[in-house]
Amino acid sequence: MWALWAILSALFLGVYDVCKKRSLSENSVVGVLACSVLISATMLTPALLTDAVPHVDIRSHVMIFIKSLLVLSSWLCGYIAMKNLPISIVSPMQASRPMWTLLGALLIFHESLNGWQWAGIAVTLGSVFAFSFSVRHKGSDQRGKGYFYIFLVLAILLGACCGLYDKHIMRTFDRNAVQVYYTLYQAIMMGIIWIVTVKMKKCENAKINRPIVNFQWRWEIVGISVFLILSDYVYLKALSDPDSLIAVVSTIRRAGTIIPFLYGILILREKQIRAKVLCLAGILLGLVCLLIGTL
Repeated sequence: MWALWAILSALFLGVYDVCKKRSLSENSVVGVLACSVLISATMLTPALLTDAVPHVDIRSHVMIFIKSLLVLSSWLCGYIAMKNLPISIVSPMQASRPMWTLLGALLIFHESLNGWQWAGIAVTLGSVFAFSFSVRHKGSDQRGKGYFYIFLVLAILLGACCGLYDKHIMRTFDRNAVQVYYTLYQAIMMGIIWIVTVKMKKCENAKINRPIVNFQWRWEIVGISVFLILSDYVYLKALSDPDSLIAVVSTIRRAGTIIPFLYGILILREKQIRAKVLCLAGILLGLVCLLIGTL
């Protein structure tokens, strides 16, 4: 059952990616991130007033705060890299994240995979790589951009650490408490970052007498919050199952690229459809192998 929860999480994550792309188009990265996280925190805060979220001790709060810090750091590094490097470089490297999670799962949690699961992971990751390389980026000038590769590597490693850390804390913590408190901590940190960024921008623009480019509100930002909450909920539910394998869950979540793929083909009318359809078929085949090996 946990594999089905992971697939549902991947679907929600795919819709989240579409909302994120629409929200970030010609918009402030920090503004979109801060606003979406604050909306998520507002939506989850009422749960603190009910019995849905149990009280946790100081040690638990510290460990949940560490998760918030890891996730937010990975997001910020990833956005910086995506903004300054070609997508044909960023996407394939980000697709390697489940491999690092798989390595950690084997070394740290000593997870054992059967033949179908190994085949599913291999086919899915290979298809994700092929899907990433099917996007062509032309005319990029890479001179002076080596610094941003550091952010890309940090985003990948921090993302892999997040998955392994989630598996660790879900062994003992209530998933509702983890989701609510980690979102609240993210909102606090992102709010501080937004305020500092705006003040720095004001000072910088005041020196050259240039107006500040305001954050643009878009309703897709609400979609970011809603679908991220849904994706995290079923993701943590999958990991809370003692039989779940983080290596498999992490790979399945990467298959959420199916949704942005369909959005790009049907709505944005992107080109190179044949190559991308083959990659999509590979992702679906990998998911079938994972389900056969799990159910």
